[in-house]
Amino acid sequence: MLLGSSFKPIVASIGLDTNSLTAQDDFGKSGKEWQKDDSWGTYKITTINQYSGEANLRNALVYSDNIFFAKLALKIGKDNLANGLNKIGFNQQIDFPISISSSKFADGNEFESEIQLADSGYGQGKILVSNMHMASIYSAFVNSGNMIKPYIEYKDNPTPEYLVKNAFTENTANIIKEDLIQVIEDAGGTAHNVKMENVTLAGKTGTAELKKSKDDTEGNEIGWFCAFTADDSIDNQLLIVSMCEDVNKKAEKRICNIKSKNNFRLCFEKIRKVNRDD
Repeated sequence: MLLGSSFKPIVASIGLDTNSLTAQDDFGKSGKEWQKDDSWGTYKITTINQYSGEANLRNALVYSDNIFFAKLALKIGKDNLANGLNKIGFNQQIDFPISISSSKFADGNEFESEIQLADSGYGQGKILVSNMHMASIYSAFVNSGNMIKPYIEYKDNPTPEYLVKNAFTENTANIIKEDLIQVIEDAGGTAHNVKMENVTLAGKTGTAELKKSKDDTEGNEIGWFCAFTADDSIDNQLLIVSMCEDVNKKAEKRICNIKSKNNFRLCFEKIRKVNRDD
């Protein structure tokens, strides 16, 4: 399914690993709408949240800056971005007991235009990712850059297996993890209302727009929230990928965040109780 802004940490990781980006780079403010040049015609990329400070990676993730990630995708380039996505399992069948559709980023495994490449930077374009694949990718941010292989049957004391080893460098994984912590901890972060007491969380919200065109005001939207515990000292490590359909209004997006927070808390408390009982 389309991911929207939940895809941004993945693009950021590829940018860091291809040396297309450093954590300190300032891409410059562009207001609420931007286009590369006149060759795009009337097409412009828009963003919602305005913020003070530099247009760097941390702020771009905290405030979910679409324009920053559009610029980043163009800077990475279509070949590097395609190669980076294929490396982490796009256009491949995931080894899992239940059939899961392969994740895709473009028809024919190739970005068709500069605009599509830019849109893909913030999770639009033709980006399609399964929930299970998304969870595995996010697991790399707390496993030294290695993507954990998912399984469905309960195991006692399982030995971790990897879907993709060295999906990202350890340094890149740590940078993204710390920035995703701020998405929740920072008072201006798009997921600040998901903050929980006594546990450090990291995560990213996303809204995927299911529109026929840029001018379509009737298309539905899908709300995403990917979150994980980011404190190595606790025993109850948890990662959850939540998706809510039809979140076309601000109130509906807020409800989606609240549901995601409650789901995370319920799962976290249940796992902690099971561990105590054991």
